[in-house]
Amino acid sequence: MSIGTVVTPSESVGKRIRAFAAFAGLSVDVKEGSASTTTLETTDGFSVSEAGAIGNYIASLAPNSTLVGSDPKQTALVYQWSIFADAHIASYNGLILQLVKGAITPYNKPIHTTFHEHLVASLKTLDAHLATRTFLATERISLADISVASELQSAFSTTIDASVRATIPHVLRHFETIVNQPQLKSIFGATVFAEKAIQYVPPAKEKKAEAPKPKAEKPKAEKKPKPAEDDDEDDKPFEEPKAKNPLDDLPKSTFNLEDWKRAYSNKDTRGPGGALEWLYEHFDKEGFSAWRVDFKYNEELTQVFMSSNQIGGFFNRLEASRKYLFGSMGVLGEANNSIISGALIGRGQDVKAVVDCAPDWESYTYEKLDLDNPEQKKFFEAALAWDLEIDGKKWADGKNFK
Repeated sequence: MSIGTVVTPSESVGKRIRAFAAFAGLSVDVKEGSASTTTLETTDGFSVSEAGAIGNYIASLAPNSTLVGSDPKQTALVYQWSIFADAHIASYNGLILQLVKGAITPYNKPIHTTFHEHLVASLKTLDAHLATRTFLATERISLADISVASELQSAFSTTIDASVRATIPHVLRHFETIVNQPQLKSIFGATVFAEKAIQYVPPAKEKKAEAPKPKAEKPKAEKKPKPAEDDDEDDKPFEEPKAKNPLDDLPKSTFNLEDWKRAYSNKDTRGPGGALEWLYEHFDKEGFSAWRVDFKYNEELTQVFMSSNQIGGFFNRLEASRKYLFGSMGVLGEANNSIISGALIGRGQDVKAVVDCAPDWESYTYEKLDLDNPEQKKFFEAALAWDLEIDGKKWADGKNFK
């Protein structure tokens, strides 16, 4: 008997929840929905949203299923790797698929490349973890293993091709172990492995309709052959015209952002002759602005390296603004007790114009910094020098966008 109905826009998430239930000896109905959130409505009227919370609820109905581990430490690890499945596999795989379909922004090859590089790096982190383990978090299959397998199945059939799979043998072995479990095999079904990763296909050029020929045609003079370069015109790849960025229309600035990036890379940040001294000597407050950036959902952060990857992913998605933006952001604190904060220097006085090319830009808050204010200047300098400390949380790891 079904415990209720799940409505989800994601095929892989729906498969994941059906697998949770099957492994717990339960069943659940899954329907496709247009809303962005996955929701379970139980037969007794209870409602809960998000795959992780739904999995936890299902596990609570079958406490002997091993889905959440047997002690608080195991449970924490189960949730850590379940979050990894969403944040580092599903998110980048989904962004690549939307990008090549033109669903979120005009196709951009450098952005595609950075998304793919981040996805591959995440899978190699997973592979290293599985090198000495059969399962991700415990000695038995948990929510984490099923979550990762469901997102891997989607990635293996679209964005992760044979050449990449050859470099992650432990991930592949783990995937095959999970999807071939007797309780799960019918849910996952056969996996169609992509030989080559999905690529962007530019739209075909529209051909002009030919005018109808007159009934009687006069003899035409013999046409001269076209120059060789014209013969290949139809074979040239279609390139969409690039939209003009309104930031390019701002008055010319005396501050050269590329010169600043070189100064920051080649000089000590603090001290006489350092990068900060260079910055204050050349900075144009009318043409550029400084911003404090804070992650909104710090309570979701777990391992420091995963939080650092979160910053790296955000910076990757800002690629289209590289010539307008510099950033220095870090993870402050320790595992399961950390925050993400830092500073940006952006063209113009409106940060949205610089950062809204990143789909997740609204996951952060932005506060304009007055560099004549001692406290705000202190924060700005510490973020650039990687010695920022907030509420007793010290800088643990950081990344630059330059």
